[in-house]
Amino acid sequence: MLIEKATEFIHIMYRELGYDEITIKQRLDDIQDQINQTGTYRHTSEELTYGARMAWRNSNRCIGRLFWETLIVQDARDVKDNDGFIDAIHKHLAEATNHGKIQSYITIFAPEDDNPPIIYNNQLIRYAGYENAGDPAERTITQLAQHMGWEGKGTDFDVLPLIYQLPGEQHPRMHELPESLVFEVPIEHRSYPKLKDLGLKWYAVPIISNMDLKIGGITYPTIPFNGWYMVNEIAVRNFTDTYRYNLLEKVAEEFEFDTLKNTSFNKDRVMVELNDAVYHSFKKAGASIVDHLTAAKQFEHFERNEAQANREVTGKWSWLVPSLSPTLVSNYHHGYKNVMKEPNFFYKKKAESTGCPFH
Repeated sequence: MLIEKATEFIHIMYRELGYDEITIKQRLDDIQDQINQTGTYRHTSEELTYGARMAWRNSNRCIGRLFWETLIVQDARDVKDNDGFIDAIHKHLAEATNHGKIQSYITIFAPEDDNPPIIYNNQLIRYAGYENAGDPAERTITQLAQHMGWEGKGTDFDVLPLIYQLPGEQHPRMHELPESLVFEVPIEHRSYPKLKDLGLKWYAVPIISNMDLKIGGITYPTIPFNGWYMVNEIAVRNFTDTYRYNLLEKVAEEFEFDTLKNTSFNKDRVMVELNDAVYHSFKKAGASIVDHLTAAKQFEHFERNEAQANREVTGKWSWLVPSLSPTLVSNYHHGYKNVMKEPNFFYKKKAESTGCPFH
């Protein structure tokens, strides 16, 4: 199976990049020799970079795929010690944040058969979840951090420490991210100044750290990566989902909407105004963000590009349609085949993704 996966990947990548058939055969012969001798093979830097970009291109849940060719790849496959690991994480944070002009970025550590470091956090930057404060989605990792000796301030927006485990070590370590590397945006509204009283804020760079990357039969289990936020992800999902911050009523009070009865349409108004607040707060802070209608237009452009390249666009409709005013975007009105092509990113099984020794 490994040589079959490798062959499929090499054929697609090398032909897209214009390599001739002789070069392709030579590379596949080299891969076959490596597999015969070691049971696996090592991607070249070019293969690692292009494979990661292809994975983004194939990501069924991502509406931002137009920019797949711009992904910056940090090759950290040889990082094994603590200093090297922390340096790679700090470099990712600094270069991805880029003073607010966020760059799509991925750091790729060793493949699964080469004893990679493990990251326990769902994202490199995330807010703690306590019994009566913070993000309920992060309560498990917060409990682990507390078990390891971390003490947060108990606010709604305490940045969690990074929890990770190095190759050959039996127990996880903990690292507080430097404040200088965590770009946070205070949320305010141009027309509803009382919103500021809630003290809302959000971090600018969503760096996913709980997925696997599969390229040509090789699995990379530690691959923190990021794009930039679409405004609904923060304003609708993070702030108002009932199992997250559940702020609909509190925000309505600050907007001085007197009722949230369904027939008042004030729930809808809260959503629109909260999106407006998040978007313009990010812009005021100089942090990259995209609105849902622009993101949908960018996805249309991506679909046209893929059609010209004779590649079928796959997707998960419920993720590609924005959570605000979905009927205003073109992809609401047609479906996609939710077929997972490789290279791609894959969610870990729940037990594996937490990997939590606290349970």
